[in-house]
Amino acid sequence: MRSSNPVFSRRGFSRTGGYAGFGAAPQAGSPAAGQGNPYAGGNPYAQGQAPTNPYAGGAQQNLTPEQLQQMYGAPPTGPRTAVMTMDDVVMRTGMTLGTVIVAAVAAWIAELPVGVGFGAALVAMVLGLVQSFKRTASPALIMGYALFEGLFLGVISQVYNERWSGIPMQAVLGTMAVFVGVLVAYKTRLIRVNARFQRFVIAAAIGFVLLMAVNLLFAAFGGGDGMGFRSGGLGIVFGIIGVVLGAAFLAMDFKQIEDGVQYGAPREESWLAAFGLTLSLVWIYLELLRLISIFRD
Repeated sequence: MRSSNPVFSRRGFSRTGGYAGFGAAPQAGSPAAGQGNPYAGGNPYAQGQAPTNPYAGGAQQNLTPEQLQQMYGAPPTGPRTAVMTMDDVVMRTGMTLGTVIVAAVAAWIAELPVGVGFGAALVAMVLGLVQSFKRTASPALIMGYALFEGLFLGVISQVYNERWSGIPMQAVLGTMAVFVGVLVAYKTRLIRVNARFQRFVIAAAIGFVLLMAVNLLFAAFGGGDGMGFRSGGLGIVFGIIGVVLGAAFLAMDFKQIEDGVQYGAPREESWLAAFGLTLSLVWIYLELLRLISIFRD
């Protein structure tokens, strides 16, 4: 099943309805809690079925001696290796975010032109979309996205800093605060990611993105700030909505990671977890950058 990010749509670990989190049992009320293991009965990662219990009730009590001999003579199913762990997710996320940060610092120091920054943003968007529609994780695409996204963030952050000194650091601290706050709220079950939560967030994100697109068109053809969604009182309201949406998708990323670890997703899926977290954090940073600039005015 696919989950949506405020920027891109991306595949989740759960093929039947799960999202992600950190290593505990599925949350009450979540699809995973209602269905048990979302991979049960159709787990694409399973390498075999355990022998049927010959002592179970029903027709299994009528097994012939030949069937029993065949059952007990079957080779044992060994433990499956190369499954995703929390360490894998942390390492891949560190690599991806580290690339974003290094590229952003390099772009800032080199004082790249604004045009180069927006060109990098377009390349990052294309790479992100390609990865989102792929059925498997591609580390090259994900790291390429992180590189070009970092170049764009370095350029746009410098532009904001020239007008509002110190605003990028404020946005970074705000993004870290949102991440920690959502993680604590998720771990303490103040936020419960279930099917209703998922549907509401996706619907709200689609409406938000459409409104921002319309506002951008009005600004491009009519001049000024378009419909005023990015300045004044409306700008503050929509900035707060953008941050809240980013936080909601961050919670869905946590649930996605939890299900991937809980149900034995392959190790390669940790790249998708890193990709999703990076998308959500970049979204939150950009929304905070705009929101703080409005307050500073």
